[in-house]
Amino acid sequence: MFTKEVTIHKAAVGLMPRPVAAVLVQKAYEFKSRIWVEKDDNRADSRSLLDMLSLLIHDGDKVSIIADGADEQEAVASLAQLVESTPV
Repeated sequence: MFTKEVTIHKAAVGLMPRPVAAVLVQKAYEFKSRIWVEKDDNRADSRSLLDMLSLLIHDGDKVSIIADGADEQEAVASLAQLVESTPV
């Protein structure tokens, strides 16, 4: 299992807007590992748009990206980079 904590910046628009969350969900499907996003002890399946939106992530929030599987480090790094750099 591999985990990385990231801070949501205004440039990433949180994960609230559907397009950003949808891009993250699509990206998660590129990996074999199971991937979750966690905020305040609430964990969401990164492959579920409804789960991701239910976290109510906003600018400045810290979230953990967690993966477990064969490509866990690559998955976490890729999703973290996506979250930290998604433009408005």
